[in-house]
Amino acid sequence: MSVTLKPRPLSPHLQVYRPQLTSMLSVLHRGTGIFLSLGTVAIVCWLSALASGAAAYEQFQSVVSHPFSQLVLFGWCFSMCYHLCNGIRHLFWDIGAGLEISTVYRTGTVVLLVSCILTAVITYCALSSIGGVA
Repeated sequence: MSVTLKPRPLSPHLQVYRPQLTSMLSVLHRGTGIFLSLGTVAIVCWLSALASGAAAYEQFQSVVSHPFSQLVLFGWCFSMCYHLCNGIRHLFWDIGAGLEISTVYRTGTVVLLVSCILTAVITYCALSSIGGVA
């Protein structure tokens, strides 16, 4: 006795859907959360180097001062700002505010803008404190 299975319909693939601001912000929120989790390892390394003495801290500083490390720190700063701003937006959603589609798109744009502005301000303050900004 042979059982013949009917071919099951395939779910629509991601290629069928056009990316929307809401879906991209959702993916970005998850991605920044993962990146922030990984960034805590850098904080632990920094604290460990700080506690280990001047030589270890000098070595850590040499790694962090590399341009690639600076780019990663900039991305981590943006991730922190975006995740914070978008988390606040989610708190408003939890109380039922701002769930209309037009408001969701408007607040999504505001979250992106505020995240970029906060990142720029923090980066400027950090660079000016170490003498990197003229």
